[in-house]
Amino acid sequence: MWGRVWGFLYSNYFRFWLKWILRLLTGKCELQRVLGRAEAGARRTLSVGNGGAGAGAAVLRNAVHVEEAEAEKCVRDIMKEKKIEQKDTGFKTNLHISLLQISGYKKLYLNVENLRKVPYDSENEEHEEQLIELWNLLMPHENLKARISKQWCDIGFQGDDPKTDFRGMGLLGLVNLVYFSKHYTNEARQILSRSNHPKLGYSYAIVGINLTEMAYSLLKNGALKAHLYNVVSGLPQMEHFHQFYCYLVYEFDKFWFEEEPESIMHFNQYREKFHEKIKGLLLDCDVVLTLQD
Repeated sequence: MWGRVWGFLYSNYFRFWLKWILRLLTGKCELQRVLGRAEAGARRTLSVGNGGAGAGAAVLRNAVHVEEAEAEKCVRDIMKEKKIEQKDTGFKTNLHISLLQISGYKKLYLNVENLRKVPYDSENEEHEEQLIELWNLLMPHENLKARISKQWCDIGFQGDDPKTDFRGMGLLGLVNLVYFSKHYTNEARQILSRSNHPKLGYSYAIVGINLTEMAYSLLKNGALKAHLYNVVSGLPQMEHFHQFYCYLVYEFDKFWFEEEPESIMHFNQYREKFHEKIKGLLLDCDVVLTLQD
């Protein structure tokens, strides 16, 4: 009861006067103090995204929803609203970066979602070329004898035609598989080889598509914010999403063999355990989950 009373009094009375006293003593508004003391990356941008820890007038709350082209104008508007001198270049730069990261995260999600919505089309030459590229990257010493072939099972698809396995994640699933195989070719081939283990083996491509869904869901629910804000000082791009996916593939393979499941039939159980592990890591404001070239 006393906790609720104190919360009410603080929010409605004491907080205003505390902010007023701090501004008087420091010569800085709350947003300036937040941006000044928070380290670059997630700690700073999450503070801005949450309204500057309570500092946000309407202009700040609206600013976190701006497009890239409007970010600079929003910074000027906020500085005018908060009576911050334009010569405070440090504040201006820090706020501009944070607004770009926030708007970039939203744009990245839309781009990923749009790619996910594109169904794999075997009549589309670009789709087919990417699928064949995946085969050539993973199986350089074995020719694919036919487009519809049992050979696809050798890299972990379920049947003769991989297009049926992309239904859930659309073209995004294929693009991720190709990206990992192209940028981390040795690792991809090693993991494919390990996935054929007689006891602990799993379907490489199917698991890869499943991990695409995991990366997508983490992006969608905002769990990737801290990671992406720490990785890029500006606009997160599709490249950064693909890099996070690569991390998941590499780490899941390690996790799977460390856990030594009794059977592939327990995949969902261990997949969820791995998912919880990643979500736990992403709670750290200083988190960075990437592989190095």
